[in-house]
Amino acid sequence: GTVTRLRLSRSKKTGASKGYAFMEFESDDVAKIVADTMNNYLFSERLLKCQFVPPEKVHESLFRGCDRIFRQPSQPAVRRYNRVRSLLEKARMTQRLLRKERLLRKKLAEKGLDYDFPGFAAQALSKKRKKVKTSKKAKLNVSLSSQDPTPVCTPAVLERRKAARMDDDTEDDEVTLRLASASGKNAVQRPKKQPRQRPRLKK
Repeated sequence: GTVTRLRLSRSKKTGASKGYAFMEFESDDVAKIVADTMNNYLFSERLLKCQFVPPEKVHESLFRGCDRIFRQPSQPAVRRYNRVRSLLEKARMTQRLLRKERLLRKKLAEKGLDYDFPGFAAQALSKKRKKVKTSKKAKLNVSLSSQDPTPVCTPAVLERRKAARMDDDTEDDEVTLRLASASGKNAVQRPKKQPRQRPRLKK
């Protein structure tokens, strides 16, 4: 059939399709046939859903701007939001978020809602806290046991573990037994096997 108008919905920020469109055919009978035929059609690994809309239910501004050529935005939202910001921009962003949060808390209090939430203020306080420095003694008290849930395997720890094992071996009293080899002078001589004598048969 003949298509008179087409409107593909796109995002103004990214320029990508929103996943739905509207088509107007010259004949209503053709539009019904197309909707019935293409409904539940597998298109680009997605299921296409088509529905016929009667002319009396079509909004007057549905196809507004369908004759204009869509222009891709010069700065998409993803690139604009994920750009590297300076310290001044980050500070302004933090102040803006905190100001919005204060207004939200004020509106909740005016409505009589006693609702408390951490929000951005708690995150700002956690960033300002100083990091606790670990002392050298705490670093030396690293677990040397290999049966711990998370054993440390740095070269320094492995050397200390090896030295600790050697100290434990020196304290134990070991008993060693030495056996004489079979090739020595005092080796036990086994008797030689004598050949079996066959019985002589008398003629």
